[in-house]
Parts: sequence; C-alpha cells; structure tokens
Amino acid sequence: MQKIKSLMARQGLKSPQDSLSDLSPIENLRLPSKEESRELREQPIDPQAQQEIINSIEDVYFSTDSFDIVKYEMEKLPPVLSLQELEAYRDKLKQQQAAVSKKVADLILEKQPAYVKELERVTSLQTGLQLATVICSNGRRHLNIAKEGFTQASLGLLANQRKRQLLVGLLKSLRTIKTLQRTDVRLSEMLEEEDYPGAIQLCLECQQAASTFRHYSCISELDSKLQDTLEQIEEQLDVALSKICKNFDVAHYTKVQQAYRLLGKTQTAMDQLHMHFTQAIHNTVFQVVLGYVELCAGNTDTKFQKLQYKDLCTHVTVDSYIPCLADLCKALWEVMLSYYRTMEWHEAHDSEDTTRVAEGGGMAGSEESNFDRNYVKKKLEHGLSRIWQDVQLKVKTYLFGTDMSTFKYDDFIFVLDIISRLMQVGEEFCGSKSEVLQESIRKQSINYFKNYHRTRLDELRMFLENETWELCPVKSSFSILQLHEFKFMEQSRSPSVSPSKQPASSASSVAPTLFEQYCSGGNPFEIQANSKDEETEDVLASNGYESDEPEKSAYQDYDSDSDVPEELKRDYVDEQTGDVPVKSVSRETLRSRKKSDYSLNKVNAPILTNTTLNVIRLVGKYMQMMSMLKPIAFDVVHFMSQLFDYYLYAVYTFFGRNDSLESTGLGLSSSRLRTTLNRIQESLIDLEVSTDPTGTLTVGEERKEKVPSPHLSHLVVLTSGDTLYGLAERVVATESLVFLAEQFEFLQPHLDAVMPAVKKPFLQQFYSQTVSTASELRKPIYWIVAGKAIDYEQMLLLMASVKWDVKEIMSQHNVYVDTLLKEFEQFNRRLTEVSKRVRIPLPVSNILWEHCIRLANRTIVEGYANVKKCSNEGRALMQLDFQQFLMKLEKLTDIRPIPDKEFVETYIKAYYLTENDMERWIKEHREYSSKQLTNLVNVCLGSHINKKARQKLLAAIDDIDRPKR
Repeated sequence: MQKIKSLMARQGLKSPQDSLSDLSPIENLRLPSKEESRELREQPIDPQAQQEIINSIEDVYFSTDSFDIVKYEMEKLPPVLSLQELEAYRDKLKQQQAAVSKKVADLILEKQPAYVKELERVTSLQTGLQLATVICSNGRRHLNIAKEGFTQASLGLLANQRKRQLLVGLLKSLRTIKTLQRTDVRLSEMLEEEDYPGAIQLCLECQQAASTFRHYSCISELDSKLQDTLEQIEEQLDVALSKICKNFDVAHYTKVQQAYRLLGKTQTAMDQLHMHFTQAIHNTVFQVVLGYVELCAGNTDTKFQKLQYKDLCTHVTVDSYIPCLADLCKALWEVMLSYYRTMEWHEAHDSEDTTRVAEGGGMAGSEESNFDRNYVKKKLEHGLSRIWQDVQLKVKTYLFGTDMSTFKYDDFIFVLDIISRLMQVGEEFCGSKSEVLQESIRKQSINYFKNYHRTRLDELRMFLENETWELCPVKSSFSILQLHEFKFMEQSRSPSVSPSKQPASSASSVAPTLFEQYCSGGNPFEIQANSKDEETEDVLASNGYESDEPEKSAYQDYDSDSDVPEELKRDYVDEQTGDVPVKSVSRETLRSRKKSDYSLNKVNAPILTNTTLNVIRLVGKYMQMMSMLKPIAFDVVHFMSQLFDYYLYAVYTFFGRNDSLESTGLGLSSSRLRTTLNRIQESLIDLEVSTDPTGTLTVGEERKEKVPSPHLSHLVVLTSGDTLYGLAERVVATESLVFLAEQFEFLQPHLDAVMPAVKKPFLQQFYSQTVSTASELRKPIYWIVAGKAIDYEQMLLLMASVKWDVKEIMSQHNVYVDTLLKEFEQFNRRLTEVSKRVRIPLPVSNILWEHCIRLANRTIVEGYANVKKCSNEGRALMQLDFQQFLMKLEKLTDIRPIPDKEFVETYIKAYYLTENDMERWIKEHREYSSKQLTNLVNVCLGSHINKKARQKLLAAIDDIDRPKR
C-alpha cells in the first residue's frame, strides 16, 4: 500500500491524463485492457465489497521491499497443477488488481484540485528564479568593473601598514618573552635575600604575562617553570615560617605574612604555623634531653636517638636532672614567647588594617579580609591552650621519668620553683590552671615529702636524744623571718623574680607579667647560681667574743651544726655503734662558756635550743614547698603538725612525766593536755620498738609512719639539788616549746590562706587542741622541781615534834617556820644562780614560786592534820606560825595573793566551829582529804564536840569520801 502511496505522491506533478499513462514497468503495475476496463465498469461499485477485496490481498504485496511477484506466485503453485484451480486463482488476482486500480483512480481524481494549485506555485517559483539569475549576473558585472577601476597601490599601502603594526606588537611580545626568560635569576636572588613578598609578586606578574602569550610554544614551557618556581617559593616560605617558632623576628614574620597574603593563603599559613609550633615543641624537648643523656653517657652511641621521648627521659641522671629541666623549660619558654609575640603582631596589624579600611571607605574585599582576620584570631586563641597542653605533657613525661624521692631538699625545692614558674607562665599564657602539671608534681611531691619527712622525724628524734637543752644564743630582735627558710614570706612576689631584681615601683602599680618582662630578652628559667650565698643570716648574739677569734670560731662551729641536718647526723651518732663521739669542743667547755654568756643576755631574748631552731627551719622548708605547690598544702600541714607533736611529746616525756602528779588532785595536767598527749602517743609514737628489741615484728604501713619514743640524753642531769634538779634544762626545753608554739601561732594566717577549705577544720583543731596546750606543760614540769626544791618531809617531822596542846598563848613561833623559810631562801638563791645561766621568764618564776608555796601550805595543813591533841592556844600558835611564815615569805616573792593562803587559814579556823557549822563546813570544803577532815573532828573531840557529834561528822566525811572510792 505504501508503494502505491509513494507512487501517487510522485505522480502528483503531472496532469491526471498523463498520470495513468506514465506508470513505469518498474512498479510492476499494468494498465487494464479494454476488456478489463469494461468488466470493471460493468461490475457494480460496492465500496464495502471493494474494501474487502483489497483487505484480502496478501501483506507481502504491501511491503516496502521490492520482490519478484511472478516468482512469488510460481513458488506458491502446488506440485500437481489443476487448470480449474489455476483459472479460479487467476480470476481472484484479477479482481484484486481491478479493485486496487479502481481505488487508485478514485484517489487521483480526489487530489486533482490540489495538484493544479501546486503546479501554479511551481510555475511562479520558476519565474522568480529567473529574475534572481538576472540580478546576480548584473552584480558580478559591476564588481568586475570596480575591481578593474580601483587603485591596487592604495590597498597595498594599507596592507603594509597593518603588517608593520603586527610586527611591532610581535617585537614587544618577544622582548617581554626575553624578560620572562631571565626572571628565574632575579627570583633566586630575591629568595636568597628572603624577600618573599617581592619574589611572589614578581612570579605572579610573570605568570600573568605568560598567560597572555600562551599561544607561543616557548611560553608553555616557561609557564610550567614559573609554576615550579612558585611551589619552590612556597616550600622556602614554609621553612621560613617554621623559624618563627623558636626565634620570633618582627621583620622576618612581616615578610612571611605579606608573602602568604599575596598567595591568598593566609588561613593555610596559620594552619601550617600551628603545625610547626607543635613540631618545634617535640623537637626542642627531644634534642635538649638527648643532649644531656648523651653527655652523661660519655659515648657517641646513636641508640639514644632511636628511643621515644618517654624512654629517653628515664636515662637522665640525678646530677643532670635539674640543669636539663631548666634548659628544657628555657627552650619551651622560647617557643611560647614566640607564639606570644606572634599574637601581638597580629593584634597590632589587625588594628592597623581596620583603621586603613575605615579611612579608605572601600568595601571591596573587606568582607574576605575580615573573615581571614577572624579566622586567624580564633585559630591563635585556640592554639594557646593546645600549645600549653603539649608543653604540660612533655614536662609531665620528664617529671615522671626520674624518681625524685632521693633528691636533696634544695634540689627538690629548685624543681618545685621551676615548675611553679612554669605554671605561672601557663597562667599568663592562656589562663590555664595547669591541672596536668599540678597533678604530676603533686604526686612527685607527696612521694618525695613522705620520705623526706620520715627522715626528718628520725633526725629530730636523734637531735632530741642528743640535745643537752642548753640555750642557743640569739639576738633579742630574733625573728623567724630572718632565717633563709622564711625569706619567701618577706614579700609577695613571683617565684621567678628574686627580691633584688624586682623593679622598684609603687604599691598601686601592677606588676608586669613574665612575657612583658622578658619579651625583649632574658629568660625566667635562668639558674640563679649562689643566690643563697649572697644572703647571710644575722640572728646569733655576739656574746662578747668579737675580740676573741678562737673562742668565736669555736662557738660558731658548735652552732653551725644545727643548719645542716646531715652533718648533725654524722657528728652526733655513730651509725654502727650508736655512741656519741667526742667533739673537738667539749660540752663542759661550752656549758662553762655559756654561764658567762647568758649573764650578758638581753631580757627579751627568746629561749630556744639548736633543736628548736632546726624544727623552725624545717617548718620554713615545709612552708616553702607548700607555697610553691598549694595542692599538697594539707599533707604539708599534717607533717608540720607531727614535728610540733613530737617536740611537745619529747619535752613532756623528758621533763614532765610523773604519775605521782595526778594523784595530788591539783589538776596540774588539764584534760585537753592529757587528750593531746594520748593522741600523739597513739598516732605518732611507735611503742613496739622498745618491747621488741630484736626487730622481729612485721613493719606495717601504720608503723612506718610512727617514730620511736625519744630518750633523754645521759648528759642531762635532773637529780642534782644544786641545779634545782635541772631547772635550767627544764626552762630551756619548756620555754623553747612555748616559743615554737608562738611561731606556729604567727604562721597560722599563712597556713590558713593556702589550706583547702574542706581541710581547714583540721588546722583549727591542731591549733586549738595542740599548739595552745604548749604553755600548759609548764605546770607539770615545774611542779617536779617545786616538789624537790623544798624538803617538805623534814618540815612534817619538825611539825610532828611540836607540842600543840599548850595551855597558854605563845608569843614565839615554832622552829619549823624558820627552817621552811630557810628552805625558801635557799631556793631563791639557787633560782638566782640558775637565772645567770638561763633567763627565767616572769611566768616561769611565778609558776615555780606558786608551786613551792602551794606545796608548802598543803604540807602545813598536812602537818596540822597529823596533830593528835590540840588546844585553843595550840590553834592560836598555828595561826601565829602561819602568819610569821606569810610575813617572811612576802619579802621573798612578789606573788600576790599568796597561793592557798585561805586553804591553811580556813583549816585552822575550822577548829572553832560548832557541831552544826562544822558539818556544813565539811560538806562545803571538799578540797581537804578525808584524813585531814577526820583529824579535825578527832582533835575537836572533848573541847566542844561530843562523841555523838563526832560519829555524825565522821559519817558525813565518809559519805563525802565514798564517791571518790
């Protein structure tokens, strides 16, 4: 069917009459013969039947592919031919052909008007084309005329001018290319001069020029070369940036930043800078430690270079530990100072850029510039904590690399000083509290301090056992602040700045930070050699030996032992035998010398011993450590309290322990003092040492913290009456303890300031229950002297020989009163002799007199209570004796009122009471013993009390005494 349609389309340009006759044989269609045409006309025209005939045609006849119809039909013939069937099939084909022809003819007739109209358009188009041909011919003719008539020379001149201009441009380009070829030499020179901004500016200009002449083949190679040069400049720029980390130079850093700004890599530069700072910290600490390790190893073995930093730190020797730490901190300071100055540079240039933008008023590029500035600012601020964290971790690793428990005190204090300085640097650097450093140094400090304190306690016990309790002569103006150990308390200052180097400024001025102080030069971690040797202590009294050099030097040798615990330990005790070696200056010589020394003492000179001074020095060292490392404040205060506890316990053990004192019922030891002594004995004193001389007991953790009870030196004699039973030694010991307590009271505000809030109750309890009890030891210690200084037993014997049942009033007192007063006069003389050796403070003198008078009065009452018979006249004699005693006694002492005066007078007057009054009196006066009350009742029997009243009063006494039993 499509073939038929295409045939109809191709035949559309012809007349309908010609269309039927113009069918070519190629189309395999033939015109029907006349007979066939007649048959077609004769056949009825039924469109439906005609359409069915067309539909019955096989599809192959409608395909677009050309094929042989005859062959196709021949192949369809059956093997056995039948004429009838062939004719029937032929008729069928004829009908189909006729139907198709009829359909084609109808279609042609239907399209004839359109064909005519289209033919007219084709004719019109043909006419238009002929007119165009004429116009084109005329144009060509006129162009030929213009070509022949125009001057060719003028056009040649124009062409040559144009060529000349092109050649001039080419020459300029060639000169530029020549210049570009020579820029690499200039770039190398600028890089050697470290003119990075100029080199980058030149390189960028060359790249821009090269892009203009990219069409030249020689330029493509130059462009790649310039790109390589630019990358090389960036590499050198990165190296130059890394140099900033250790030695910041303003001009150098300005060039580097300008160069990065030209490259448009400001943010990249900042990222690289932080990476270089991190790398600089690692490389710096490794090289410093490696240098000391290799120096101490004494060989060139490279095995240390392959170690990790943590392992390398373990190879640092004790001798090189502090110099290495100082150099380590100095190197890290340089890195942090460079970072600090880098931040300063950016702050200054940011303000300049902001001012420049505000004055220029241009907004172009300002947003990007502000973004870069904000990025750099945040990056630098964030980098502060990162860099400080890296510094802390490196120093922490170094601190833990060595066991510092065996360090000398000064060395360890120096380590604390360096770390304290470093923490101050960290606080000024980024506001950090340096938790990592604090925790690491706290662990090392506690470990060191436990061992150090244990050694100091053992040394204190050794000092106490070898102490002869002789006065250490100090000036009356002595203050603990004059000692080296307390110099740090003289003024509030940075631990890194010595007093001599502090700038003189008004109190209101703000002290400069370390970065401000050392920004232009110097290092806060420089080791100040011999800083202590420059300062001298002036606390010892001269004692008149200025003109006697041998004597003076001998005394100084004696006194200097207290300054160095190790030397004292070697001088005092032989470690193998425990014997006390004989010193070059004998103790007798020193004692005899001090007899004359102390006659020159000023009244207000403090009373203390070498051991007291040593404890005070230890306290100063402990506080110095505490001031440098506040997190261990509680541990330090606890150990300080143990020093005081042990000193107090030793003084009590040596001079005040006497079980018979408590039986007197005078309350010489307060309950607070007894509680304190019991607490010290339980928590600090190792009592098992004396019960286990072979040392077979297992040493537990609790016993490790305890110290054996000290023993009084055999050189101290407390049994001689001539010396008032060691009164000088007792005064020195007791008053040195009181002086030590006063120094602790003076230090309380300083201790309270550094003590953690949760631990302050411990400090308050220590002061209220221990320090304040020091003066209470005076009573029991001096009571022992008072109990032996007067012969009270002899007085009782003399009183027993007196006859009290006299019948007449006597006008003369008894002999025992004179004897007792002579005892007091002798006591007063001995006290004066002792005061020539040791200044006896007024409170001590008063306590001694009070104790002696109290004991004398109670002995008098006891003597009166031993009387079997007594008359009224005898009672009057008792009053006479006692009044005589008081009158003479008041001339010997200034104590008013006389202690226990009423105790004696009340007892004497009770003899005159009636039965009822005496019963009430007995119940009210329980200070008297049962024996004294009973004797009073028995003596009154017969005079004004009968037996029945006696039984009643004795029963009342028994009722009073029963609860005591």
